[in-house]
Amino acid sequence: MNHLTKRLNTFLLPVLLVVLCLLVRTACCSAEDTRQKTRRLCCGSAPNGIVWHGSNPRMTFEELAAYCGPILWFSPDEPLLDLTRNARLRIPEPVPFEPPSDTPVVYYRVTKLLLREAVSKGAFDPDPTDKNASVLHLDRIGGILLDYFFYYSSEEGLGRHPHDVESAEFMLEVINNPECPGCEYAVSIQRVTAKAHGLDWYDNTLDIHELTSLPLTLLVEEGKHATCTDRNGDGYYSPGYDVNRRINDAWGCRDVIRTGSLFTSSYQGWMTKVRRPGTLVVPPLPKDSLLYDDFIHDHRDLLHKPSYVLRPFPSAEPARGDPKLFSLIADKGDPHWPEVEPDRDILKVKDILLNESFTKSFGVAYRYDGRNGVSFVFPLLLVKNVEEPLTGGWLVNRIYIRAKQHWDDYGWNILYTRSASRWMDPYFSVGVEIENDRVQGRTETTPHFAFETGVKFRANLAHTPAKFMTFLTDFWGLRVGLKYLGFAAVDELAFVVEVGAGVW
Repeated sequence: MNHLTKRLNTFLLPVLLVVLCLLVRTACCSAEDTRQKTRRLCCGSAPNGIVWHGSNPRMTFEELAAYCGPILWFSPDEPLLDLTRNARLRIPEPVPFEPPSDTPVVYYRVTKLLLREAVSKGAFDPDPTDKNASVLHLDRIGGILLDYFFYYSSEEGLGRHPHDVESAEFMLEVINNPECPGCEYAVSIQRVTAKAHGLDWYDNTLDIHELTSLPLTLLVEEGKHATCTDRNGDGYYSPGYDVNRRINDAWGCRDVIRTGSLFTSSYQGWMTKVRRPGTLVVPPLPKDSLLYDDFIHDHRDLLHKPSYVLRPFPSAEPARGDPKLFSLIADKGDPHWPEVEPDRDILKVKDILLNESFTKSFGVAYRYDGRNGVSFVFPLLLVKNVEEPLTGGWLVNRIYIRAKQHWDDYGWNILYTRSASRWMDPYFSVGVEIENDRVQGRTETTPHFAFETGVKFRANLAHTPAKFMTFLTDFWGLRVGLKYLGFAAVDELAFVVEVGAGVW
């Protein structure tokens, strides 16, 4: 194992240096981006994602949710629309233990407030009697995490059940520019993550860029109600355009799974039905919103569509008599919101660590390639997954240890796979395999160029009787492939099987 430790250190030290450089570069770019945004805003050209600006730093929770609220667009065959065919559209619905409503209801939660540098407290003034009226102090806040929740009385299709709670997460930046009279403060939507079926890898995530139509449109999946970002509000889902992060793994909007069939391969255009203007639900957009003029002149006639009311996301306690509903609400986070965090460099590092499903980006498996072994797979930059820019797949590290007489043979590869969540994906890897032989009392070390290719099968166990196995990761899988040793000529050919936990 001493030989193994020395060689692992040789491989890992350069990787750690690359990660350190990446973190420093990210912090510098973020500061420069903010300066550019405030400069453009003061010159009259609003940066991407700006939904409000003004000189008053005080804003209520309800006002913030109204300025940022999304448009919801349902499938023309959404089963809950049958209940309202000859009446006003009334979905999403209020949760059963809250007052009924003649209009759609959307819940919101100001999940997290990130304080500005050198500010230690006073991010908001809570109103104990009315959460809507709690007041934010934008002059003390640098970033906000705002969640929207959508309740439906039933879910259809595979695994149908009563009650369904879906969500979308909005990452907001608060811009403070004291040199801009009348627009000293601004709120900008930086990223929207629309959730799909409770699995982080399926998230439909859009980083807000130019040509994003605001208020942002969310497509609602037929019967199952997963949400998907629609960047230009055309009612179609275009991978790489409507979702621009984790494109190969993003769920998209798959209206067809209401039929009871589960499609876990790559997204196809036929999976999404064409949206019609009659199934739109719009936010209660304030008239002083920067988006209001475009809103009333939108070709979808948004001004005359049903508008939802905003309510603070409730605690799960009133639903204790209904275990299913209680679980759905309690699973969505701490009811004592918002959480306030200081703006420290360590938090920026933590965001990188926790981003990209970091805690579930490791894999461990039993390996057999003629000898017994153990395989470990982890992000290419250790704390950050790396997406291959041309095909959208992932590049990861794989280290395996093999046993002959001793556990002192090992290999290191860079492995490529097209996704982290599909049922079946091809893969290939290139790297080095080290073989140690004991000859007449001494160890002879022989390095080999190693190439491997095959197919990875994976299954999400979170909703199966084997759920108890998901303590490490939701996914377990089987890898079957061929390994070649040698570069110009093949010195050895071996059949490889790996069985274990992890998306990779």
